[in-house]
Amino acid sequence: MHVLLVEDDCALAESIATAMRAKGWRPDVSERGEPVPASLLKDDYDALVLDIGLPGIDGLETLRRLREQGSALPVLMLTARDAVEDRVRGLECGADDYLVKPFALSELLARLRALVRRHELRRSEILILAALRFDSSSMRAQIGERSVHLSARECIVLQYLMLRTGSVVTRDQLAALVPGWGGATSPNALELLISRLRAKIEVGGVRLRTVRGLGYLLEPANPA
Repeated sequence: MHVLLVEDDCALAESIATAMRAKGWRPDVSERGEPVPASLLKDDYDALVLDIGLPGIDGLETLRRLREQGSALPVLMLTARDAVEDRVRGLECGADDYLVKPFALSELLARLRALVRRHELRRSEILILAALRFDSSSMRAQIGERSVHLSARECIVLQYLMLRTGSVVTRDQLAALVPGWGGATSPNALELLISRLRAKIEVGGVRLRTVRGLGYLLEPANPA
């Protein structure tokens, strides 16, 4: 994975970059936000890790410029500010996730993996299984001509399952996708989400099975 890391704390930047290299990732490090838009045009990155408190233009302004440029790159913001209004500003500027310092390097890497997976999923367009149809661009589901009301978490899980129709998806894979869960959600919370999703979609000729000890499997209710 190719990551652009923008962090002016040299010691922290080196720690993050070292952890990324240990995973086989390729981090490029910058101390300032000004060069970021040009860097993204020049190189093909999978994600951006962006500190808010940068010299010159700060992380929020850097992100605002990126989104105005049309970049949809997954962005993980880093900050020492734990105020709700600061997190809201970051999300409103186009951040995909937010990590408050100090943090564990393992959590940063896990969040980045989840962001990149979700971004890859959004690139897919229309997914169809039996009478169930999911539009990845609008994150909306239909059964025939009828819209299916899904929560944001249900949409993320359904999209992932439909992309892997016929294959078992583990609990950990699904938990890592859902914002705010970070792979640490309780089995009961995930099972409740699956149960609600199952009730909404199985009328469309699909079956969402629990595979004991493994995870979940989405398949046609009546395979040909």
